[in-house]
Amino acid sequence: MALTLTLTGPRLALAAAAAVLAVGAPTAYAALDSDAPQPPAASAQRGKPFVETRLFFGTERPDGGPDVTDKQFMKFIDTEVTPRFPDGLTIQRGRGQWKDSNGTIERERSYELILLYPTGEAKQRDKLIEEIRSDYEKRFAQDSVGRVDDRTRVDF
Repeated sequence: MALTLTLTGPRLALAAAAAVLAVGAPTAYAALDSDAPQPPAASAQRGKPFVETRLFFGTERPDGGPDVTDKQFMKFIDTEVTPRFPDGLTIQRGRGQWKDSNGTIERERSYELILLYPTGEAKQRDKLIEEIRSDYEKRFAQDSVGRVDDRTRVDF
């Protein structure tokens, strides 16, 4: 007679976590051994305090209009973003998915814009970022532009 155990939801998550901990346990105990080589002490924090803002731009239009093209997006970057953030930025292409204002799951080409700026400039940069988001939403009939802010340390 075979016993079959089916794990779902929280039980599956708990079982997975236990398995990961069991595999890592020998390494963790070895690190506690006083004779085992220890990693060097953490060095002084590098870099300066910055804010990293990531913006997520979709390309499909909820009103059914034509998708935003690469050329249109890069023109937007050149005319609206670069003048506000002339020191530099990073753009990554992606694929995104979200539920639009009509309740439809949209799968679309997207762009991630990464901006870095000193924490002391956060208040003035916030205004510029909100202008960028608003301009993109209006120009390309978008429901929204996603935004994520994180504090970090940066060294160039």
